[in-house]
Amino acid sequence: MTTVKIGIVNVTGYAGMELARLLSSHSGVEIACVTGRSAAGQKLNAFLPHLKGLKLVIDSEADPEKADLFFLALPHRESALEAARLFGRGKKVIDLSADFRLKDPALYPEWYGFEHPCKELLSRFVYGLPELYRKQIENASLVASPGCYPTAAILALAPALREGLIDSRIIIDAKSGLSGAGRSLSLKSHYAEADENVTAYATEGHRHLPEIIQELDGLTDVNSSEITFIPHLVPATRGILATCYGNLRTDASAADLQELYSSFYQDEPFVQVVSSPPHTKQVTGSNNCLVFPGIDNRTRRLVAVSVIDNLVKGAAGQAVQSMNLMLGFEEDSGLGGLALYP
Repeated sequence: MTTVKIGIVNVTGYAGMELARLLSSHSGVEIACVTGRSAAGQKLNAFLPHLKGLKLVIDSEADPEKADLFFLALPHRESALEAARLFGRGKKVIDLSADFRLKDPALYPEWYGFEHPCKELLSRFVYGLPELYRKQIENASLVASPGCYPTAAILALAPALREGLIDSRIIIDAKSGLSGAGRSLSLKSHYAEADENVTAYATEGHRHLPEIIQELDGLTDVNSSEITFIPHLVPATRGILATCYGNLRTDASAADLQELYSSFYQDEPFVQVVSSPPHTKQVTGSNNCLVFPGIDNRTRRLVAVSVIDNLVKGAAGQAVQSMNLMLGFEEDSGLGGLALYP
């Protein structure tokens, strides 16, 4: 069986090392090259001992001749420039940064603080959420993998919005483990600051908000710009729990919601509709998303709860899921692992 050669750009970050972990057990691909400027020249399995089976040397830059498809796990703006370079050499690219998620280039200065350097490529990238864009991903050479918070929120709300069950006054209350902040040192992720502590942040507007609005707007005739999204950090390593509220426009019952959500996701390998609010530990280490749709009958509000592992379904696993579609593999190849519990 011929294997596809894969490159991981910036393997030393959390998303990059998670890509290496998942791809190492994928029978259809070979990790042919990895990069990481801070560790260039070192052996991958020495720098990251948990990847003991990977004997690659970490390069400083990606060599387009070494792989057919590249995953980019670079900081914002850097990723755009690297994507343009590799695509210009005829390579398929899956970008885990936000550099190609937003279709409107005018949003980048406002939300990410830079003028987009490759505006001409924005329309070429497919948004990499397979549950909504499977056919487009299958035919794509360029995929923008969704953010972790948007993944949890969109999967929680998509069935209700597509069916027109809720209006535009949506509230998304989401909580994330500290690995979502990345591997770089910062005061907010310092152990003494984060342990036994829960805090809201970006209350004036999180950079994932325009991504959520963009994708939810495509599901409904309701203007999603009225969304309130407040993220929180919790003292856990992994996991996102998103509780999403929307005012019901119909007299739907809780049983109706269960039926609607179950039908919407019935053919999805990684989304499971559950009958009680899920826990983040029920998805830890897996590419699964658990969704619970409920109703607050007193206020007639939808209460939809979703959980994902922010480093798997919220980052590396979802990117591998897109890769499988792009390369013609079974969608769950390399992603069949169950959650690590407790």
